[in-house]
Amino acid sequence: MTVQRCDWALGNDLELEYHDHEWGVPEHRERELFELLILESMQAGLSWSLILQKRPFLRDAFDAFNYETIAGYSEAKVDSLLSNPTIIRNHLKIKAAVTNAQAFIRVQNEAGSFDQYLWSFVDNKPVRGNWMSVEEVPSTSPLSETISQDFRKRGFKFVGPTTVYSFLQATGVLNDHINSCFRFTEVNASASNPKFAN
Repeated sequence: MTVQRCDWALGNDLELEYHDHEWGVPEHRERELFELLILESMQAGLSWSLILQKRPFLRDAFDAFNYETIAGYSEAKVDSLLSNPTIIRNHLKIKAAVTNAQAFIRVQNEAGSFDQYLWSFVDNKPVRGNWMSVEEVPSTSPLSETISQDFRKRGFKFVGPTTVYSFLQATGVLNDHINSCFRFTEVNASASNPKFAN
């Protein structure tokens, strides 16, 4: 029997692995939430496949996405990242990573955790899509527009509604696996599994 997946996951092994094990799973860990936020902001204008290829190099270059460390990056550190050929060498995106780390910490201080802040937008319950094909899945929504506006008010950069929508999909705030994908049901089940409610 053929396993049904979202069409976008069939491009290469990295996309398949990401789709089958990460995408759409409710995420509540602070570092992982920050990593996905930075990866999504790095994607702007690029393909997600490229971001997945660069992910281990970005993780290494950005101190395992330790937001407290990144928040204190100096101009010299930014310059060294710009000279690193293994990552996305976009000055605005690299500076945004530093700015976003600082904003992330401010949110933690105000809300108790970034997790509590993010999931409060959906009353701590993932929003399940009802899509028959990937063509039906939108690239933005009223929810992503609301969160994007709030992100920007709080000082985050590279967080337009489309980027935020992708972030919500990645973190499992939205379950946008199509209905026929084997992960749709699995992800729904994981949302009520206590091990994900950390």
